[in-house]
Amino acid sequence: MAARVSLCFLVEEQYRRDGMPRSVIHQLRAWGHRVDVVRPGGELLDLNTLVERGHHDAWVLKTVSGGPGLGLLEAAAAAGITTVNNARSIRGVRDKARAAALAAAHGLPVPTTWAAARPRDLARIPAGRFPLVVKPADGSSGRDVRVVERPEHLAAIDRADQGLLIAQPFVPNSGVDLKVYCVGGRIYGTERTSPLHTGGRKAPDRPVRLDPEITDIAARVGEVFGLDLYGLDIVRGPDGPIVVDVNDFPSFGQVPQAVPTVARAIVDLARGGSAWPLVPESRLRDSRFPEPLAVGTL
Repeated sequence: MAARVSLCFLVEEQYRRDGMPRSVIHQLRAWGHRVDVVRPGGELLDLNTLVERGHHDAWVLKTVSGGPGLGLLEAAAAAGITTVNNARSIRGVRDKARAAALAAAHGLPVPTTWAAARPRDLARIPAGRFPLVVKPADGSSGRDVRVVERPEHLAAIDRADQGLLIAQPFVPNSGVDLKVYCVGGRIYGTERTSPLHTGGRKAPDRPVRLDPEITDIAARVGEVFGLDLYGLDIVRGPDGPIVVDVNDFPSFGQVPQAVPTVARAIVDLARGGSAWPLVPESRLRDSRFPEPLAVGTL
């Protein structure tokens, strides 16, 4: 029997009752692994004890952008502890301005991106590039993402903070986003009604087969950003697929047997393995995993 691993999950209040990662934690414990759960911002933490070398094989982060969890994960990484994903990689994708610049520099298909601290500064973008998708550079879960149709509409953006904004041209599309999930060396696809879609009824999410162009983009995203466990949002525009967002530790919705698949990937990464090379799920024979357990309370 393979050696058990010891893991520390950083889970913020927003995700305590969320199926991902709660079900994954229960699955790992059912397999005999030790899992400690830390609530960043919700308890007093003894950092010296928490990051003691040898106490955990890996730390796993499931927190919102801007919360205290990533700082704690970086503290663990600085102490030599393995993190899932790499702490620097997580920081890279959560700063959407940095992520857009890095993706463009490596030739990934991403929209033109502008950045400004004040909404009115975005009015300098040529009117012909509107409508724009405007969002916080440190946003997550679709928070404060809006479509701005005309330059004069920028004045309606009410900002309580002075963080950086990014703006990208709206990509004309069918109203359906392609969610691509990468876990355990496999690539999965799901179609989902875009949160920016305003016409018609919302269609249910459904798994889809991915063509080679999409799987190549997904693998390149992981390589460029140094991620093993991640997702990306793709819009199919008039000029081809465009990557509009990259997420560390997404929900993995519609991934077959998502809970044991994600749990097994975390164990492999904690043991020092890698998810590379990534291949689409359709190219592999089905793997047989134990069924996920019923969810309890953390």
